[in-house]
Amino acid sequence: MTVDSTAARKPRRGGSKRAGAKTAKAAGEPELVQLLTPEGERVEHPDYSIDLSAEELRGLYRDMVLTRRFDAEATTLQRQGELGLWASLLGQEAAQIGSGRATRPDDYVFPTYREHGVAWCRGVDPTNLLGMFRGVNHGGWDPNENNFHLYTIVIGSQALHATGYAMGITKDGADSAVIAYFGDGASSQGDVAEAFTFAAVYNAPVVFFCQNNQWAISEPTEKQTRVPLYQRAQGYGFPGVRVDGNDVLACLAVTKAALDRARTGEGPMLIEAFTYRMGAHTTSDDPTRYRRDEERELWEAKDPIKRLRALLEREGLADEAFFAGLETEADELAKHVRDRVRTMPDPEDMAIFDNIYADGHALVDEERAQFAAYQASFAEESH
Repeated sequence: MTVDSTAARKPRRGGSKRAGAKTAKAAGEPELVQLLTPEGERVEHPDYSIDLSAEELRGLYRDMVLTRRFDAEATTLQRQGELGLWASLLGQEAAQIGSGRATRPDDYVFPTYREHGVAWCRGVDPTNLLGMFRGVNHGGWDPNENNFHLYTIVIGSQALHATGYAMGITKDGADSAVIAYFGDGASSQGDVAEAFTFAAVYNAPVVFFCQNNQWAISEPTEKQTRVPLYQRAQGYGFPGVRVDGNDVLACLAVTKAALDRARTGEGPMLIEAFTYRMGAHTTSDDPTRYRRDEERELWEAKDPIKRLRALLEREGLADEAFFAGLETEADELAKHVRDRVRTMPDPEDMAIFDNIYADGHALVDEERAQFAAYQASFAEESH
């Protein structure tokens, strides 16, 4: 789906919208940019708006449904021993699809290891995301084919990579932009602080997109910061904004505005998508040990997919045939993923030592020889 939108325009269907405050704030809720309430009602915002056709709205819904189904299938595959690990995005679909659809093809994306929805938006085959988690490759796609970098396991390092790339874009005179994804836990990493400094000083065209899913594994956000995460940008000299991370329309509008701002030479911006990790940190984690069921139930009521479906149904923008067809498409995607994973070829034993250094390295050569001898010892024992 290609979104043709303008962040400065007002939404077109006035009958189903109500005027909202500058930021949405219910009792006990933080202030944030919101264009679609948890009940699926459109609201206006003085600084951000989005104008989408019925087809584009259905496209966003399709993106989120298929991404969630892919993610669920990957979790099941891990439980069945087909993957060594999986990091689920359950609950974060709106943050990823909204921001991902705001990018242009010539923009460059630097993800962590959970941006499956953004990868979908960038045209990366979802089965390519699974090779690393199956242990058969270091990332099954060409980063430059879709301008989507390989997944980054080292927490926060991609923020520096994104900033450096953005500085290079400026020197090349290009009008594209860069977006870097990281979580609330990564915001405490030194690499992220250094990236903020360089981006601000060199006015780099980069958007920092923090998915605040409330938990850095078992550490809650209040153990990460004394102020809302988006306010950290002020200390570095560039703007920050908090958006409802379960509102795909708001995430799209805010990210598009931030990327447009970066492209026109106005420098970096920090977006905090306030969302929730409804599943475990990874499949090796047990969230029941550190958070209450009531907390998850509270956030399930804000489900990003349910709220967009409510809008589609209320405004008559999608019928039962659409939803039934999408369910069938999701089933087909799940089967495709399962079949592809089970038939992924194992790598050559010595391939792990290839492509480490362009001109070779003495230590790598030594390690290769040691591993070859280790492998040969099994053949000797079998005789």
